Amino acid sequence: MSKPRKILVIAMRYLGDVLLTTPLIRSLRQAYPDAELDVLIYSNTAAMLEGNPDINQLITVPNKAKFADNWALLRQLRRRYDLAITTQAGDRPFLYSLFATSQRIGIVPTKPNTGWWKRFFLYRWLEYDDNNTHTVLEYLKILALINVPPCFELVPPQTHDTQALKQLIGNRPYAVLHTHPQWTYKQWTVEGWLEIGLYLHQLGLRLVLTGGTAQAEVDYIANMAQQLPNDTLNLAGRVSLAELTQLLTNAALYIGPDTGITHLAAATGAPVIALYGPTNPVKWSPWPYRFEQNNNPFQKIGSQIVNNIHLLQGEKSCVPCHLEGCDKHQKSRSVCLDTLSVERVKTIIRLILTKAVT
Repeated sequence: MSKPRKILVIAMRYLGDVLLTTPLIRSLRQAYPDAELDVLIYSNTAAMLEGNPDINQLITVPNKAKFADNWALLRQLRRRYDLAITTQAGDRPFLYSLFATSQRIGIVPTKPNTGWWKRFFLYRWLEYDDNNTHTVLEYLKILALINVPPCFELVPPQTHDTQALKQLIGNRPYAVLHTHPQWTYKQWTVEGWLEIGLYLHQLGLRLVLTGGTAQAEVDYIANMAQQLPNDTLNLAGRVSLAELTQLLTNAALYIGPDTGITHLAAATGAPVIALYGPTNPVKWSPWPYRFEQNNNPFQKIGSQIVNNIHLLQGEKSCVPCHLEGCDKHQKSRSVCLDTLSVERVKTIIRLILTKAVT
């Protein structure tokens, strides 16, 4: 394959997944510094790539695109690129790559009988591994197919307009709590969050609550804020992801569940306590700051510390089950998280704060 002049990366998943593609994007930029490098993503995840210096253009499409949306996009992509890279095995991103170029590489389903036709149309391909390879490393393995050296650095969204945020926070040290993941089966208990919030306040840290713009999430966090000390700062739905990056960068510590914002916190270098239950940490752990090794940072079972990440895992014998909670649907509770003790979280908090003053 000749040196590409125009490259399209297709990354059509959730916020955290988009952030985890940034090492792939940076690797391409370092290998092809003069190339035009565009990224195709869903409209509701574009903020995760705001200010990314490695990207020439963001191309967005609605998550639930109508026929007119897809037709306009296909016309825009038609044979415009020298190389297209798909980071998912789904049909929709693959269709977009077919229109973009004749040179395509990407991920295909593990079972040949469900993805044989995609293998036929791809220049080179990689089978999807849902169990034994971290997502960052899987994306970088795609680039190994065309001999692009890996860069392991995540690139958070960036903004230079942070004055309003600084005025809100003030000069006191603070801890960021992200209490509401998108799906119920990844949630810790309200009682646990409230006890930890009060404990952090007693240690002299101001509490900052973060969350998205969905009304159910905003209401959930507002109710929690009413039960916490009066100086608690509730930023749910009020800051951009780029502003949130700045907030996390300067935090004394961050605590959150398996969610995109926990991945973002990890990328800033802040001390992170990640509360994990059903999710497989081999595949979906936060990528540790300045972790530059071509091997999985975390094992499947057990609470572990790697660089700035303190991963606390539920202790049930079934963990990690890889399922959507005990009832196997997104609104299910997960017993392994419901029984994760406050004392375990407090122990890690003390460890982080002790390190900070020594």
